[in-house]
Amino acid sequence: MAGPRRRTRVQEEHVVTRITARNARFQVLQTLLANRTKRHRAGEFIVQGVRPINLAIEHGWDVHTLVYDADRSLSPWARGLLASLPDAEKIAMAAPLLGELSEKSEGVAELLAVVAMRADDLTRIPVPADFLGLVFDRPTQPGNIGSIIRSADALGAHGVVTTGHAADAYDPKAVRASTGSFFAVPTVRAESPLEVMDWVESQRSSGVPIVVVATDEDGEAAISDYDLTGPTLLLIGNETAGLSRAWREAADVTLSIPMAGAASSLNAANAASIVLYEARRQRSTT
Repeated sequence: MAGPRRRTRVQEEHVVTRITARNARFQVLQTLLANRTKRHRAGEFIVQGVRPINLAIEHGWDVHTLVYDADRSLSPWARGLLASLPDAEKIAMAAPLLGELSEKSEGVAELLAVVAMRADDLTRIPVPADFLGLVFDRPTQPGNIGSIIRSADALGAHGVVTTGHAADAYDPKAVRASTGSFFAVPTVRAESPLEVMDWVESQRSSGVPIVVVATDEDGEAAISDYDLTGPTLLLIGNETAGLSRAWREAADVTLSIPMAGAASSLNAANAASIVLYEARRQRSTT
């Protein structure tokens, strides 16, 4: 049975909704965390943490709802956030319920944000003359998506694309692993390599000669021996199966990451970081 849901006021006299039991609104918030289909149907996802929330706002993402702990005195940051987003829905939630929505390792969050998704549209990715982008083909682990986005942000990439039957970039594990970089680096899901290559061809026709670079242990050359200073789209394969045949055929060149020791392969996120770093290194020395 749904619990009481009443109107109250917080420090700055914001009118808010108070939730003290697992009512319908609470259950909707739960589905944004756990159910990919319903999350995308709603077009919303939950963000936790000071840095990720701040970056979402800084980069212009639409915040629909702020959910905060009704049982504690809020920090200046949380109070300021509530005041700065007058159009966002405000929910004061009982701490035990908020704890169910919070990252388990972090305890009960002080505040969560419900943020609107952005369109899966490749035109969101800027394509300057020094373009550097990355495709992650059929990723299965949301955490790897987030880690790659974080590296892409740190190493100057302009966008990340996931292709095929992929884990969800809006999954809480992916957003958390990105440590907020998800909001700074355009991240788009494309149905197939064909969709991405059509976009690549349109960029080439517009005067940006993007080179599509695959990575594989049997590459034609080492990444350090190939010129990555021009506009480049890097391809990283599925964690287990590697790149699909379609992507192998679409690549202009296949490069390898030299390895020593007994390891036969690298984690996808580690491989992405190494190739992104090499591209960054070459560009910083030219």
